[in-house]
Amino acid sequence: MSTLDDIRQTFFQECDDLLETLDDGLRLVADTLDAGDGIESETVNAVFRAVHSIKGGAAAFALDNLVRFAHGFETTLDDVRSHRLELTVDVLTVFLRAADQLADLVSAAREGRDPAMEVAAQISMRLEGLGAPAKVSTLTEVETITSVGDGGMEFTPMAIDLDFAPLALTLGDATYCIQFTPYDQLFANGSDPVHLFRELASLGTLEVSADTSNLPDIDSLDSEQCRVNWKLFLTTAEPEASILEIFDFVEGLCALEFKKIEESPLQTDAQFSPTEPINAPRDEVAANVTPAIEAQTVQALKGFPAKPQKADSAVKQTAAGTKATVRVDLDHVDRMINVVGELVINQAVLTQCIKAANVPLTTALSSSLDEFMSLAREIQEGVMAIRAQSVKPLFQRMARIAREAGELAGKTLRFETEGEATEVDKTVIERLVDPLTHIIRNSVDHGLEHQDVRKAAGKADSGRLLLRAAHRSGRVIIEVSDDGAGINRSKVLDIAIKKGLVPTDAVLSNSEIDKLLFMPGFSTASTVTDLSGRGVGMDVVRSEVQKLGGRISITSERGAGTTMSISLPLTLAVLEGMVVDVSGHTMVVPITTIVETIRPNAGDIHKLNGGLEVVAVRNRFIPIIDLGRVFGFRDADVDLSNLVFLLVESEQDKLWALAVDEIHDQRQVVIKGLESNYGHIPGVAAATILGDGKVALIIDPEETAMRTFSSSSLSTILEEL
Repeated sequence: MSTLDDIRQTFFQECDDLLETLDDGLRLVADTLDAGDGIESETVNAVFRAVHSIKGGAAAFALDNLVRFAHGFETTLDDVRSHRLELTVDVLTVFLRAADQLADLVSAAREGRDPAMEVAAQISMRLEGLGAPAKVSTLTEVETITSVGDGGMEFTPMAIDLDFAPLALTLGDATYCIQFTPYDQLFANGSDPVHLFRELASLGTLEVSADTSNLPDIDSLDSEQCRVNWKLFLTTAEPEASILEIFDFVEGLCALEFKKIEESPLQTDAQFSPTEPINAPRDEVAANVTPAIEAQTVQALKGFPAKPQKADSAVKQTAAGTKATVRVDLDHVDRMINVVGELVINQAVLTQCIKAANVPLTTALSSSLDEFMSLAREIQEGVMAIRAQSVKPLFQRMARIAREAGELAGKTLRFETEGEATEVDKTVIERLVDPLTHIIRNSVDHGLEHQDVRKAAGKADSGRLLLRAAHRSGRVIIEVSDDGAGINRSKVLDIAIKKGLVPTDAVLSNSEIDKLLFMPGFSTASTVTDLSGRGVGMDVVRSEVQKLGGRISITSERGAGTTMSISLPLTLAVLEGMVVDVSGHTMVVPITTIVETIRPNAGDIHKLNGGLEVVAVRNRFIPIIDLGRVFGFRDADVDLSNLVFLLVESEQDKLWALAVDEIHDQRQVVIKGLESNYGHIPGVAAATILGDGKVALIIDPEETAMRTFSSSSLSTILEEL
């Protein structure tokens, strides 16, 4: 049986899904407003349901701060649903801030800490200021003066009846009979019917009666079984959908019978007797239901009446229904990944032992080894798929960072995303939060111009910030682009010289100047602000990216904007590699970067000015990088025509020819990080343990190329080629 802590944890996991739905809906609204199209009502309903469900679950755990804020947010959203409030850009801005605050309150409740209620109160006031005027009641309140002794006077409100008594119901109201039977799982899930009844009472007049006829004797009473059901009568002007939404949080945990038993369209006095009791007993009302109204009864076969579904970008459903999922503790997945890694190593050891023992590879033995390798690969891919997650939650978090940075900097911006479905290892996603936060805050603070400057430059009033993810060459590429002023390289160089980071007579290429931004202590800000200026942001970015086995690069054009690209491995556990020999040392090259392998002729190799050697491949000259010389395994020149070339491709679609002595085989290898013990080693991404127990370095081809040539000479070479 689940404990209360387990149920509470499940609630917060569901909150994550609901907050994601909320963010999707608000972004869809933003896109629709930008396009000038009409906003679909179901999109607003999806946003409303997300907030309402969070409030309902929070009430079950007495999270009062969260409940109060969600209730205010929900009330304003209901004004939009009911067309009492127009959804404009200004209103959407408040909703986005409210969604951010709602996420903060959920996080605070999850961690058991006190939230910053001052900020919540400010946003609540902004929401309340958006609200539609209160409905005019049929009862008018007037103030009468009553004496309070000799001390003064007190004002007491008094209700005056405007004599609408002949009407049994308020104009447009309807009465519903709801038979509510909870299942045992409802209470085990931490829900309480009283919170549902309170929500129903907020819609109108509610009468509740409990049916205890099924209660057994006290001796045979089982505390884990529910033998009580309730009959409710609700009189309200709200639509049926609003009533059913209250039960969304307990869907599947109860049986519900829903009947509409009376309604009041525009009625004449002839239809009502002035002497008819206004508060007629509900049983009498139900007994006089006509067959036509009785035919409107909707009874749930599996707990709920069917509700019409509309598909939109915020809530997508297929005819087959949503996929079944199971929540698994991340520690269990990590342990499984470690076991899979050991399985891969053992498979390599077994293969190595068979070769070392000179055991003849009979058909049966060879087939068994191949099957073992295939099964190990399939298990590894399955486990990696479990660990892989889309970057969508990360992108949603960055959207909030961008909004907050824009407010602090006093700049308006449009935050856009591409490739949210791109999947990457969960560990990579978690460790990308800080680097991306620094990059986005710097893009807003230093990249995007203020509105008057953008107007003078002929740009749109609002800046554009794009966060993009994609798979490329076996890695995941994440880019942050802005349409701001671009990097002022002359200013960057001057600051670097003044700080003593480069010599005064240094002549640097554009790419070398851009790399100065990642040096410790470098900052172009003249003053320290809440966003930047202390010179620690971009240095942290490079350090964190390198710890992930990745790299970062900058592309910028003055006046047109800047793009920062982060290249990362898809996973931190296992990769497919080409095992090669380099001057007697075993190394591994990631197979996803290799385009082809060639053994060149002597006539295909040419030497350029400066000592650079290139190989001609199909009328194209490709720079050669001798891994033996790069890593100091050999000093003397060798005849490159006796080596094997691995043509590898970089993220910038550049080709390099890695020269190795021999190719052993292709296999899966388990990644072992070196950062914690040895720090970052240029040109080396990680290490692995081979089947014979030896350690082999996994190289980073692109960083190896950068290590071979300086950026300036490399740029010149590539331009010449």
